[in-house]
Amino acid sequence: MTDSPTLRYYEANADTFFDQTVDVDMSPLYARFLGHVPLGAHIVDAGCGSGRDAKAFMARGYQVTAFDASAALAERASALLGIPVPCRSFADITEVDVYDGVWACASLLHVPQHELLGTLQALSAALRRGGTLYASFKEGTAERSDLTGRHFTDMTAERLHALFAGVPQLALVERWSTSDRRGDRPEQIWWNVLARKL
Repeated sequence: MTDSPTLRYYEANADTFFDQTVDVDMSPLYARFLGHVPLGAHIVDAGCGSGRDAKAFMARGYQVTAFDASAALAERASALLGIPVPCRSFADITEVDVYDGVWACASLLHVPQHELLGTLQALSAALRRGGTLYASFKEGTAERSDLTGRHFTDMTAERLHALFAGVPQLALVERWSTSDRRGDRPEQIWWNVLARKL
């Protein structure tokens, strides 16, 4: 995503995006995810955006690492969290057996389809055995760009199943659909997935 239209959008609109997302109530999704992650465990917020979710995990007693591919958003997340938030992309993930949980909320959806499998494999390698990964995607059957120029790889239940079948070390725990948590776009459906490293 380096110097992509998606990244340029977030760099140019970091304040607006931060303001629109930082206070969204994601607690029902946290509950599903944290039910599989022991208290005090190490979670990486992969593509943390505003830092909203990392802040919630820290407040609940988890050790948290966060990063974002947008330098502008990483800077704002760092200020919110009071910890360094590096600017890095999914392509930079080289950790092995480091995290107990991977939280990739509305971030993997910007990865091109042909890179998704490799990205999931890298995230799986970063998980400790028994660790849990959460990811979310907008509902749809194809790759597309929206009016802002951002790239999206959309998912259906069937597309998610096929994607995770390519990462045998990750076992699907559940997948479910939800409406957009922001409230002003109830027509937007999201697909959520939890997977455990075997």
